[in-house]
Amino acid sequence: MFKDIKNIIILSDMDGTFLPSSKIASEKNLKAVEDFQNAGGRFSIATGRALQASQIYFDTIKVNFPAILCNGGLCYDINSKENIASVYLPRFAFDITDIILKDNPDVGCEVVLLDELYVPQMNEKEKEHNEICKITPVIAPLSKTPENWYKVLFADESERIDKLEEYVEKMNFEGVDFVRSSAHYLEILPKNISKGSAVKLLKEKYGGKNIRLVCVGDYYNDLEMLKAADVAVCPSNAVDEVKKVCDLVLDCSCEEDAIAELINIIFRNTKQYNLEV
Repeated sequence: MFKDIKNIIILSDMDGTFLPSSKIASEKNLKAVEDFQNAGGRFSIATGRALQASQIYFDTIKVNFPAILCNGGLCYDINSKENIASVYLPRFAFDITDIILKDNPDVGCEVVLLDELYVPQMNEKEKEHNEICKITPVIAPLSKTPENWYKVLFADESERIDKLEEYVEKMNFEGVDFVRSSAHYLEILPKNISKGSAVKLLKEKYGGKNIRLVCVGDYYNDLEMLKAADVAVCPSNAVDEVKKVCDLVLDCSCEEDAIAELINIIFRNTKQYNLEV
């Protein structure tokens, strides 16, 4: 059984999958990842978070495979600090964002760069998001934000983001994608860029005929990644649309050490769920 572990790569979403609502990684999940890596497996993170917002976790969450950040806009090797691939929003995303902010002056907004976060429009939910990510943003008008945007995030209460989502659909903005990354966040991403596109890139660069890529996620921004995986897995708290595309729905939620459950399943039987290698 253990002789096959070396051919398995796990890519896990962070918030709502690896991390519980407390945003503190559980000892059980951390120990399971350590055991998996010691047996020859590879583990990393696929998150909507930017590098700065993710970096604080990599002292405790040990990864031995490149991470997917910014919902696919950045593939980054945490250990070597190598920027493997970056895809930025087109420059006209400035105009789209400017229109959205002028029409929705109450909605929080942040612009994500490699190692900085700019906030042109603050509200309580955006402030809360900065605190969760332990980031001190640069408060500045949109016009003062440097180039090379990975994504734009809008933050508010879920009902308000529902209305914002309806608004952008009616506006029919072209050349970018809008993705709901949580009940409270709506994001602008480069066209056709997602965790799924990043998974495909990493598979081409690091994969092989014997490699099995296991992806784990819980929300709409994980859908493309799960579809691109060799094995798609979700915790029990995943939204129904995610559960429908998964090969395995775990019994445990993100509050109950779902990643540890997955790794235990892999250790017990690597011949299930298309994990044969």
